[in-house]
Amino acid sequence: MDLMEYQGKELFRQHGVPTTPRGEIAETPPEARSQAAAMGVPVMVKAQVLTGGRGKAGGVKYCADAEAAEEAAKAILGLDIKGHLVKRVLVEPASDIAEEYYLSVLHDRVSKGYKVIASVEGGVEIEEVNRTQPEKVVKADLDPTKPFGLERARVIISEAAFPAEVVEESAELLVKLYEGFVGADATLFEVNPLIRTEDGSIIALDSKVTIDDSALFRHPELEGWGEVAGGDDLEVAARKQGLQYVKLDGDIGVMGNGAGLVMSTLDVVNQAGGHPANFLDAGGGASAESMAAGIAFVLSDPDVEAMLINIFGGITRCDDVARGVLGAIEQIGELRQDLVVRLDGTNAEEGRRILEEADHPKLVPAAKMNEAAEQAVALAKDALGAEL
Repeated sequence: MDLMEYQGKELFRQHGVPTTPRGEIAETPPEARSQAAAMGVPVMVKAQVLTGGRGKAGGVKYCADAEAAEEAAKAILGLDIKGHLVKRVLVEPASDIAEEYYLSVLHDRVSKGYKVIASVEGGVEIEEVNRTQPEKVVKADLDPTKPFGLERARVIISEAAFPAEVVEESAELLVKLYEGFVGADATLFEVNPLIRTEDGSIIALDSKVTIDDSALFRHPELEGWGEVAGGDDLEVAARKQGLQYVKLDGDIGVMGNGAGLVMSTLDVVNQAGGHPANFLDAGGGASAESMAAGIAFVLSDPDVEAMLINIFGGITRCDDVARGVLGAIEQIGELRQDLVVRLDGTNAEEGRRILEEADHPKLVPAAKMNEAAEQAVALAKDALGAEL
């Protein structure tokens, strides 16, 4: 689960990581004006979306007064930043920045442990710094089974060439960042930039936080946070239903059993000249009931003009899938979109026979993935042409 900046900062505060003064969330320009007026100081109005590059896209603005905050909110709300629509902004007191650094703790899939990354080049993408100035990026592997304290933190901060006068305070912040990372069952706690203010304080100006979804049952205090940060409404609704769903920008709905098969299906649809509308993994042991729920959900997207269901039967029996498809159609009622159903593997012939005998005008059984993708693309194009 990814968190928005204001949520990440709140989590930082809960774990003792110093941040900017707490701000307020506004969903309308008048709210931003009222909040800025109550703060009585210059403020920053910042787009709250789950992507980087907000500043370059015009999603972060300095405002000297409440009127300017209202105008900034007008400009930012509704802005599209890398495909993310801005629905809310953070209004917080502006900070006096003397220097910017970078600091993060993350789960390293290569070492199977934790890693700290530190750099004196903050405020820009760390990947770019690592590419152009690798000597300014320090990466330290940490053993999750061993304690992490001030002594090791000082070494990392010093190796990253932080100014001597901020080493101690930065090391203390790093220890708290690590403790928060572990305590929250996170896979990423990133501060970019970590700033030194004009009065010498070291604080987190921004936050980027990812929590391990599998550990959320241990964190009832985070309940509902993902719904706010979720971005796309369909993705939020899918999470509530327990569906592994990602919204894409095409018009062909895609569902399969297994993440690898679904990703391959997306590639085949693209190769056939189509554009997938989503990623939906029904799981390796998909039941008729879960298939019906997934199909109904994909077809609820108004962008979907045709749907490709790609099933390889292993644990999942294709005859059960076929019955699930017919059950979904019965639940939905009249279908607007055509469904191409490719079945292969366990009981595939029986599954295709069930679909063929149903003789539904919107149902197209298929045996090969490439042919199924081509049929779905053609049907989507026909549907779009009919609408024009």
